[in-house]
Amino acid sequence: MTKRSAPTAATHQDDQLAAAQALDESVRAQWARTCGGLSPIALALAHTDWAMHMLSSPGRQAMLAQRALDLGQQAWASAMSPATSETTEKDARFSNPAWGQWPYNAITAGYKAMDTWFREAAQQGNGVSAHHQHMVNFFTGQTLDALSPSNWLWTNPEVLQTAQETGGQSLRDGWEFFLQDMQEQLTANPDTPADALEPLEYQVGKDVAVTPGKVVFRNHLIELIQYSPSTDKVQPEPILIVPSCIMKYYILDLSPHNSMVKYLVDQGHTVFIISWRNPDASDRDLKMQDYLSSGVLAAMAAAKTASGAPRLHTVGYCLGGTFLAIVAATLGRLARKPTERTAKEQALIPADLPELASVVLLAAQTDFAEPGDLGVFIDDAQLATLRQSMNERGYLSGKQMGGSFVYLASRGLLWGRNTRRYLMGEDDPSFDLMSWNADTTRLPARMHAEYLNALFLNNALSAGQYRFAGTTVALMDINAPMMVVATTRDHVSPWKSVYKIHLQTDTHVSFVLAEGGHNAGIVSEPGRPRRSYQIDSVEDNMGWTDPDDWKAQAPTTQGSWWEAMHAWLTARSGQPIAARPIPKAQALCDAPGTYVMTRYAD
Repeated sequence: MTKRSAPTAATHQDDQLAAAQALDESVRAQWARTCGGLSPIALALAHTDWAMHMLSSPGRQAMLAQRALDLGQQAWASAMSPATSETTEKDARFSNPAWGQWPYNAITAGYKAMDTWFREAAQQGNGVSAHHQHMVNFFTGQTLDALSPSNWLWTNPEVLQTAQETGGQSLRDGWEFFLQDMQEQLTANPDTPADALEPLEYQVGKDVAVTPGKVVFRNHLIELIQYSPSTDKVQPEPILIVPSCIMKYYILDLSPHNSMVKYLVDQGHTVFIISWRNPDASDRDLKMQDYLSSGVLAAMAAAKTASGAPRLHTVGYCLGGTFLAIVAATLGRLARKPTERTAKEQALIPADLPELASVVLLAAQTDFAEPGDLGVFIDDAQLATLRQSMNERGYLSGKQMGGSFVYLASRGLLWGRNTRRYLMGEDDPSFDLMSWNADTTRLPARMHAEYLNALFLNNALSAGQYRFAGTTVALMDINAPMMVVATTRDHVSPWKSVYKIHLQTDTHVSFVLAEGGHNAGIVSEPGRPRRSYQIDSVEDNMGWTDPDDWKAQAPTTQGSWWEAMHAWLTARSGQPIAARPIPKAQALCDAPGTYVMTRYAD
């Protein structure tokens, strides 16, 4: 009988270390759940940095004290002034004339004075790190928005007036909505099968995502949809659309009247689009490299096979645009040095790919040094907290992502909604974009961690340090003409950040600045009222133009930028050819396919 050796001191120490790490991870995961995914360590560090600098600044303290007196006097004078029949209020929360009547004008004046003072006090400046200052500014704004008198029953005259007019029915309805939402939160189960979930207001394949087409390719990660032609002649170069895997693809194929896919098909383009698979816990180890190779590159190869076209226009939206830029730079370098393909590149990059006729990026960042308010959630402590949460499940849930986006526009998406729904008894508005917003997606844990760490935290792509297929990616290698679209009120991809593509590339760039936000500015169909865009191009040897200078001089056009995109693509296409139906042999199933149908309760 063999004698079992006694544990060594080193083995015992390793076991202790593993147990300690497991305990630490458990505690941090609990913190993450308690703090809504935010890192309490990061928040504490930011506010401590700010507080220590404030304590060491008696001069600034004196200035803020005097500022408080001045604002208090202004608020008192404003409260005592008689209300006018016409309001010049620009803040939509207080635009109703009832806010101008006593005592609500005094409440509003006091709140505005407090809001102004705290925002100025938060802006400490000298000595506080830029990231900490950003966090303090952001969460100060979040707190002040939460304290707005428009959010509370007894300080909102519109709520009280509606309650009086309805005999209290609006408050009863609001209470019912509150109980309903709480019940949904408490009973949510990530393992609930899709067919047991409450149906979406707009049904995929019936109300939205109804442009006729076929799935012509499928692998573990994507389905590739080809849309049936609606014109006798089509452009010889198809368009491949790469949507973000953070969202369901059909934001670009909503209702027929505002579907970008249908618009392009009706203009005579052959359109392909990627439908990303909604991952589960078994996909936890999928990498960004998988999304580039099995996603974007596989779709390019399949689009060439299905269409027979040697050239391809490409369109990437949000993170899909970032993926597309990486792939376009890789292909540009290989086109110049075809004999230098490494073994890893040969394994990950198909040999028979179409030539890129153009690259169109929609609200897509390639430089993440200034990601706007989204940067509040990106630092080492925040990512460590997020990794703890993702490692438990194997993915980032749609609910977690949705919560982050609500933070970015909480005044409207959280507090404004709560006021309308719970205090005024108004149900959520029903339209296709809102229904799509409720159809959330997940991201695999490893892929999302790589994405945040490489791109957001280290800005590796802009710095020329991001590697794909074993080789460094340089955006300067993109050799196809580009159209880059940004939107004026984008909280996810701020337009000045998107504009930095001019510093990173050495090709034709037509830059478009469209009116609207990250979603509504992109889904901006012809005929939509109050829409406009600016467009201007950069050619070789034109040098750098500051974004503010560009905005001041670029011409403004009323209407939809989709029309400018169609004209731009057509100018870079060949002569139209006869349209042909999708061969039955290529069709795996009808659009919108199967991957888009996967839903989860989380």
